[in-house]
Amino acid sequence: MLETNNDEFRKKQDEKHVKDGIDRNRLLKEFLHLTSFDAPSYHEREIADYLKKKLQSLGLKVEEDAAREALLSEDASRSETASNLYGYLKGNGTGKTILFSSHLDTVSPGIGKRAIVTEEGRITSAGDTVLGADDVSGLVSILEALTVIQEKGLPHPDLEVLITVAEEPYCSGSRFVEYERLRAREGYVLDLTGPVGTAANAAPSILSMKVVIKGRAAHAGFAPEKGINAMSIAADALTHIRTGRVQEDLTVNFGTVRGGTGRNIVPQEVILEGEIRCLEHERALCEAELIRQIFEKAAKKYGGEIEFALKEHIRSYHVSEERDVVKRFQRAADGIGHLEKPECITTYGGSDANRLNENGIETIVLACAMENCHGTDEFTTIAELERSAQLTLRLMSDIGS
Repeated sequence: MLETNNDEFRKKQDEKHVKDGIDRNRLLKEFLHLTSFDAPSYHEREIADYLKKKLQSLGLKVEEDAAREALLSEDASRSETASNLYGYLKGNGTGKTILFSSHLDTVSPGIGKRAIVTEEGRITSAGDTVLGADDVSGLVSILEALTVIQEKGLPHPDLEVLITVAEEPYCSGSRFVEYERLRAREGYVLDLTGPVGTAANAAPSILSMKVVIKGRAAHAGFAPEKGINAMSIAADALTHIRTGRVQEDLTVNFGTVRGGTGRNIVPQEVILEGEIRCLEHERALCEAELIRQIFEKAAKKYGGEIEFALKEHIRSYHVSEERDVVKRFQRAADGIGHLEKPECITTYGGSDANRLNENGIETIVLACAMENCHGTDEFTTIAELERSAQLTLRLMSDIGS
């Protein structure tokens, strides 16, 4: 249920915003400033420098890791990338250390972004780029919450902030996080669509597949029998592979195919690329092996060969709703009054929460005021940004305990 039209209810919510200290104008100004940075994946240096200074001004000790050097070693063209940022704020209250994370990069088209604010409080791009609410909405929620904590001297536990680079290409930057330096054993990643008060406590493993099918070229008119048609091998295999939603928690897709050199030449090579997503890691691996065997069988049938490459991008996780990290979220979200009740969902997208969970930090992903992500029709609203910042503040401080 979205926000009610009841005037008295709205008035009470406005009073809560004032009480919690979220500054709507400051929040909007920061959002507009951060979305103005050009920060496609591997080009985050400028926005990273700004965020580092901003976090330091809020009293955090901030360090960078070696992610930039590692990413450059893989591809020398990534000279404008940055490293992951670590921030630490010593607590003045009780409770366990809590981690908050968001990412710097955006998908394309993301150069020359211009945010437009309507009279109704809706924020969009100009229509020729993404807006960048993914993940600027998460960044500003963290910044505003920290600002209010400092302004009001609110009691809070030790807080850690992890701001990552190159999240959009399968969480590439968080591969190089030095997880041993993190004190927190619980965390929140702000990087989910949907109404504020929603959190993802389960997400899939994501595996990518590259299949190179090798046949033999021949003239398609004079001597087709001398060729081995790699396209036929691909077609034969695909008719036996389950794609789409194979099971309730398992999806398979082949999204690209390329090959052949001419209409009158039996294609010697065809390359297919696809992915598997599954909430259980071992079943994802089993499905990949089954697919490999199907391609092997088809290639043998026609006299060809295949090369099958499998890459694990992120690993699945599930955090029980009985865990403290979820219950704290539920208590904090209850105080906002935006939904009938906080909701935990399963997402089929990946995030840095996958890597945090894999490395022993129980983490869920929070909806943080972003809609239609990865498209030029991406949008947010001032009201949702405000609620996201309020939720983050309640999670960081003793307000939401």
